[in-house]
Amino acid sequence: MKNQAAEFKDRTVFITGADGFVGSHLAEKMVAWDADVRVFIRAASSGELKNIAHLIKDIKVYRGDLTDKHSVDTAVKELKDGNDTIIFHLAAQAHVGESWERPYQTIQSNVVGTLNLLQSLIDYEIRFFKLDTAGTSEEYGNINEGVRSQYTFTEEGALILHEYSPVNPKSLYATSKLAADFLTINYHEAYGIPALTTRMFNNYGPRQSPRYITGTIITQALMRQTVELGCLKTKRDFCYVQDGISGHIQAALFGEPGQVYVYGQGENIAIEDWLRLIIKIGQREGCWGQKDIVINPLRFRPGTSDVAELRVDYKKLHRLTGWQPEFNWEQGISETIAWYAKHKDLWIGRVDWEGQHEGRETARRSRASQDREAGETVCE
Repeated sequence: MKNQAAEFKDRTVFITGADGFVGSHLAEKMVAWDADVRVFIRAASSGELKNIAHLIKDIKVYRGDLTDKHSVDTAVKELKDGNDTIIFHLAAQAHVGESWERPYQTIQSNVVGTLNLLQSLIDYEIRFFKLDTAGTSEEYGNINEGVRSQYTFTEEGALILHEYSPVNPKSLYATSKLAADFLTINYHEAYGIPALTTRMFNNYGPRQSPRYITGTIITQALMRQTVELGCLKTKRDFCYVQDGISGHIQAALFGEPGQVYVYGQGENIAIEDWLRLIIKIGQREGCWGQKDIVINPLRFRPGTSDVAELRVDYKKLHRLTGWQPEFNWEQGISETIAWYAKHKDLWIGRVDWEGQHEGRETARRSRASQDREAGETVCE
């Protein structure tokens, strides 16, 4: 993989969403590499930083909201002379479920927020080296049967997704991120700004919200006897956050403006098997004992909006930069369990399973010997 650290010494780096999950890990890396780190985070009345408070002496913080053009302008115009500046646009409402609960806020944050950032760069004639807008694997959705011939499959018939696969978003979140991707490319084509987009597949790791699948499994396993989930049949390509930020960095340094770069673990796993792998690793490391598994239809995505399988082919980025995942699933899960176990104070009260009871009448119990009844699938 091409050298990264030397490229960032004294280079200005501007990160939106830097106090979030992926953004905080990226900010840490940039500080460690002696970059000039500027971060744009959502203003809060307390002014408290969740994930990057320990970096406060080494970064310049801009507090605002991407939907407020004035606050975006305030941060962006100070980049005017930074023609080696790299901008990582990571800020977003990034939870699929919440996109249905907060549709207007999702569109405002992800679409209008991206538009404000791009337009501010134009309005102030900012010179910069590269802009990386973070997309999502969810943009691919399910197979569009009308263009099935445009998809790539393994000899066994498994779907493989890459930069040229058709997009078919199935949630408001996915649609908003696809719009942000296209806005980024629109501004590149119209104004020549050096911008590209990346789609990381299913990130997980320390500091992620406990409402995402890996966090909700681990936090429930740490706190109660029952782990309650929705559909267990879907397959996801889980990529550990340190590999994720490395992909962002490689794409920003060496990627071609106007292009899309996708990356992830390169293999997928059913949520049921992901759950059991997490439980097994936690048991081995003494974090918990045996757990019951409950399927709760209330945790399914609305209607037919769930995405059946996601698996990436990251050859394009690998050929360009040598990027490939360095953390296997067991390593990543172990690190993630350790973080949640050590930092309960950071996620207690933020979970979405509090108040749910193992015996609730709307749930259907599913253990290893009960996963399938005659002709029944758990997602129907």
